[in-house]
Amino acid sequence: MIIGYDAKRIVRNSTGLGSYARTLVNSLEPIAAADGWQMRLYAPDSGEERLRSQVTETENMFFVYPRNARSRLARDYWRTKGIVKDLKNDRVDIYHGLTGELPIGLRRNGIRSVVTIHDLIFMRHPEYYNPIDVWIYKRKFFATCREADRIIAISECTKRDIMQLGGVDEQKIDVVYQSFGSQFLRAVSEGEMQTVHAEYNLPPRYVLTVGTVEERKNALLAVKALQFMPEELSLVIVGRHTKYTEKIKTYIKDHSLQHRVHLLNHVPYNHLPALYQSAEAFVYPSRYEGFGIPIIEAIQSGLPVVGCTGSCLEEAGGPANIYVNPDDVKGLAEAVTTLIENENKRRECVEKSKEYIRRFEGNDVAREVTEIYNKLIKQNI
Repeated sequence: MIIGYDAKRIVRNSTGLGSYARTLVNSLEPIAAADGWQMRLYAPDSGEERLRSQVTETENMFFVYPRNARSRLARDYWRTKGIVKDLKNDRVDIYHGLTGELPIGLRRNGIRSVVTIHDLIFMRHPEYYNPIDVWIYKRKFFATCREADRIIAISECTKRDIMQLGGVDEQKIDVVYQSFGSQFLRAVSEGEMQTVHAEYNLPPRYVLTVGTVEERKNALLAVKALQFMPEELSLVIVGRHTKYTEKIKTYIKDHSLQHRVHLLNHVPYNHLPALYQSAEAFVYPSRYEGFGIPIIEAIQSGLPVVGCTGSCLEEAGGPANIYVNPDDVKGLAEAVTTLIENENKRRECVEKSKEYIRRFEGNDVAREVTEIYNKLIKQNI
């Protein structure tokens, strides 16, 4: 069996989609080696070495690049259509689009396909996107649904969206949760903690939120709620800055909160465990997510979580945490204050949440995905 993968974000994306793709192919490689099948990672170019090197190439798993696509336009065409000729020449049995896209012509050329869809936020909340981008994403989504033999949704929430917004039959969709590493379960040493504290000049007591600082993530709700929390408590916001960051900075200045809000940008991934473990609680006020990985990281780090209703955050964090309306400033403040000041409530929340997320930590994603491949091959015999 030869499986092809869309590896663009493996070599180019350092965050969610890239992390998912790298983790999955690395988890699948031992199975490929044991079962004697081959994994070809099709990327438009070699991307960034620091990302590409996170995938160890073997005789069973290796990168494949377009042979005659020197310009960006040529590489884009290859990825969306031209790649099919290479897949056919390489005798690929199944092509897996790891980040919501499939090239045109797979079905017509007898190549089975699987696609992982992470979220449909561009359809649920188009106001957060450029209208042209929404039009393009919709066209790609509907074309991908037609092309795909199987669709993997990373949550029940995403599955519902695919069915409702794409008109896809439930029988065509498999829910396979993302796998999560153990790095956030490791207790950070005192020396490492002190180094990170000094690096970012962290306050003695703080609530943490992690994620791109953009409108949809709704970090301003946490800033507004800070005024209704104990005065000695600060807020640390970790994530890539966007235009929305300026909106937050303006609010901070207008309400004299400079001493209580810390905006951290370009934080290395290996500093995150210390940032989590030094916090007293985690808030994730996002209006819509496909899953919500930072919630899992926070729970693994021993933090109680306050999230927002309306998407999949309850599915990620479980019933022991607290969820409020994404516009409820005082509700968020009260929830955080309760989890910080009520030690029994906090302990219960953390213990039950850690038990809940074992379903993700112990989830054998690679085996589940392999079963989907095997079923497709059997159907094609």
